[in-house]
Amino acid sequence: MKILPVIMCGGAGTRVWPESRETLPKQFIPLVGARSTFQMAIAMLDDPVFETPVVISNFDYRFLIVDQLEQIDAKAEIVLEPMRRDSGPAVAVAAGIAAAQGADTIVVMLAADHVVQDRAGLVTLCKQAAQPAAEGYIVTLGIKPTEPATGYGYIRPGSPVAPGSPVLKVESFVEKPDVEKARGYVAAGYFWNSGNFIFRADVMQRELKRFEPEMVEATEAALEGARRDLGFIMLDAPAFERATKKSIDYAVMERTETAALIPADIGWSDVGTWQAVWELSRRDDDNNSIRGHGIVMGGKNVHVRSDEHLTAVVGVDDVIVVTTQDAVLVLNRAHGDKVKQLVDRLKREKRREAEEHKRSYRPWGYYQSVDNGSRYQVKRIVVKPGAQLSLQKHFHRAEHWIVVKGTAEVVRNNETPLVHETEPIYLPIGCIHRMANPGKIDLELIEVQTGSYLGEDDIIRLEDTYNRI
Repeated sequence: MKILPVIMCGGAGTRVWPESRETLPKQFIPLVGARSTFQMAIAMLDDPVFETPVVISNFDYRFLIVDQLEQIDAKAEIVLEPMRRDSGPAVAVAAGIAAAQGADTIVVMLAADHVVQDRAGLVTLCKQAAQPAAEGYIVTLGIKPTEPATGYGYIRPGSPVAPGSPVLKVESFVEKPDVEKARGYVAAGYFWNSGNFIFRADVMQRELKRFEPEMVEATEAALEGARRDLGFIMLDAPAFERATKKSIDYAVMERTETAALIPADIGWSDVGTWQAVWELSRRDDDNNSIRGHGIVMGGKNVHVRSDEHLTAVVGVDDVIVVTTQDAVLVLNRAHGDKVKQLVDRLKREKRREAEEHKRSYRPWGYYQSVDNGSRYQVKRIVVKPGAQLSLQKHFHRAEHWIVVKGTAEVVRNNETPLVHETEPIYLPIGCIHRMANPGKIDLELIEVQTGSYLGEDDIIRLEDTYNRI
């Protein structure tokens, strides 16, 4: 029995700020190990039981997904939501895609920002859950609790769906409890709700139509009006916007009589806080975990992360210190749930750091702010081999480019010079220009912008390989 895996990949992950931000959320960051959690999820599906995965994500992350798939030599069908509508519409879209292959197609919905340490165990659970799913159950992975956590919803299990089956009927879903209630749930054999599901396509469609007919109407219209663009499936925006913004738990799982769970002891974590990252990280004899350029002296239970700057922690216990290029977070491990509140405050104060990194990723590579002033801005630009920027012009700024690695093929009005390492080129205000990398290594250059207005919206695109006009 083949299973169609669908990965939900559209969240923002604000609880692990400042590494995770709107422009580069946690599913694309190597929080634990060398790969991102998205890449780990994709790699986990390398088993004959799974079809080519479908990734459902936000429109803004489309080229990040392609880049991360290329890094691990993986393939997936990528479906893009024009706006966020929570997990309910995402599941409805997944069910629609699966039903087009066959009404009895078995689907496993997985989150891109979770970690599963026992990958073989997950594959086994999916195979075991596939038969009850084929018989009409919507099966969720019920995680065996390791502590009375208050950050998860809980599931009360019932009897097996069939004699000898590891899959249990669901008696009820319970919202996130306080500590006292959580202790009682753990003692009573409740499970954490992982938010990962296995179901038959037509069963999920039936239950969605029963409880959320407007959501189904909108997502079906969005699929019917979808179009292909650069290999992506672009859902129809006006139709998808009509979809009710609701999680699949509220939309179906807490209301259906077909809910079931399979107990999962697979080293699962939603990596929802820095505390969870610390728990999943390798630690020394003092329980300290260091990633990047960090030093801990005279401290215990410390987690330090710093990719570029030296970060030293001396004589302090139970803290998490995260250093990025433009922000530093110092956090008592017991207050990890307050990071989201911090980000909300930064957004109210209109701080750029709340949502954006200094490095901004583009389909052709990335640029990174180095310095800026009232009438100038300095950037480091990296262009991937074979990639090119849009043909464009600016009304308010001139640009000076200095190539430091590789060779740039530059369009400047009616000429197309090659600019080599250590060579500069000047682009006056209003000139039509484009940069491309014709080589086989990354093109790196320093760009100095000068002018009266330096905003990113001072770009008039005349032609673009990536259809951003």
